[in-house]
Amino acid sequence: MQYHLRSIFAYLALLAAVLSLVPGMALAGAVAVSLAVLLGWRDMRRVPRAVFAVAVLMLVFALGHDPALVMTGAENMTRLAGLVLAVMLLSNVLGRTRDLQRISASLFGGRPLTRYLSLAYGTSLVSVPLNFGSVAVVGSLVAERLRRNGDAPATRNATRAVLRGFGVAPIFSPLSISVVLTLTLLPGLGIVTLLSLAIPFSFLLVLAGLRWREPEPPQELPAAEQRAGVASWLRFTGMILLVCVGVFWLSDRYQLSYAHAVALSCLGAVLVYRLTGLLRGERHPVSSMAHVSNELAIVGGSAFIGAVISGLVLGQMNGDPELPVWLWALLAACVPWLFFVAGLGGMNPIVVGTLVGGILGSVWPGGAEIGLGIAMVTGWGIAAFGTPFAANALIMERLTGYRARDASFRWSLPLSLCGLGTASLLGFSLTFWLA
Repeated sequence: MQYHLRSIFAYLALLAAVLSLVPGMALAGAVAVSLAVLLGWRDMRRVPRAVFAVAVLMLVFALGHDPALVMTGAENMTRLAGLVLAVMLLSNVLGRTRDLQRISASLFGGRPLTRYLSLAYGTSLVSVPLNFGSVAVVGSLVAERLRRNGDAPATRNATRAVLRGFGVAPIFSPLSISVVLTLTLLPGLGIVTLLSLAIPFSFLLVLAGLRWREPEPPQELPAAEQRAGVASWLRFTGMILLVCVGVFWLSDRYQLSYAHAVALSCLGAVLVYRLTGLLRGERHPVSSMAHVSNELAIVGGSAFIGAVISGLVLGQMNGDPELPVWLWALLAACVPWLFFVAGLGGMNPIVVGTLVGGILGSVWPGGAEIGLGIAMVTGWGIAAFGTPFAANALIMERLTGYRARDASFRWSLPLSLCGLGTASLLGFSLTFWLA
């Protein structure tokens, strides 16, 4: 019974996020998220428990200090929880398709160079709609080859490629929490402007990873595993493009918040998939949401904590600070390193992103938002593959047995430092030029 209640409350939180324009829905969504977390408390890991416990302490503090902060935190919690739940539903739907299985298997074909690039860029593409589901899908195939062939340079390079491929998704994916949060907290920044820099940065970062991989002998896989077929790629890519077009259309035509537009677009894709399945005579059970307590605790708790702290800091500031241009540029240069250092300490990037965007975004020089925005998404992405406490690193550790610390430090630290240096220079230059 409790298992079903958790799923029901998760769906109620999603419904509240969809109806967030209706008065009172933000608070109702936050309550539903909290109940889903509390019902799943016994099955949750320590980090989500700690994040949610801190959020409860922040709630008590806000009630005594400034009750208006509670509503701000509730809105933030409901918005991001709805986004995560909608993306997870889409991930659940696409994860059952034969196209995804064929595409994932085909990424392992070819010579070492081709295999690394196809795994890295393929995982990035799959991560757009699947988020962490991409690591589970492609990572399980890496684990299968590890069980079959044993530890080898090929499997270690495959693990590198999957982690780095997923790591760049927060930088460029229009459906990622990082991009959604950045655009929400920096209303003067447009999605096209951000992606025009984020996509090339992601492409070059993955390409730079070729420098930090192990030499391995050529190992051709059977032809059946090397090709997924054009139709599979077209169907899967077409689904991603339709979801992204829906996001841009809803946010531009109807002036919806970017997080709201992503949630609605993902749900639209789920409904289309369900309807086409019914027309073909397929009857899939309703996806259970009972297993999402960890994600809701981290996302919802972090969003609430960040919103309350940001509100407290902004409440102490009188007017816009008058800072020289070079100091604004220096602040932008520090943002990617802040994400990385916080990640090394186990802090969730949602907290960092909410604090950075909430505090600096409200006072950032007009016209120079791209400097702060690109610093935020690049720092988020590099922390995703370069720190051992990132969720994808822990998933790969569970699947393959390769320690997250080895994957982050021993295998990718030079790449992380190069990426952070480039991201800092980019944020500094753009802010200095446009502020």
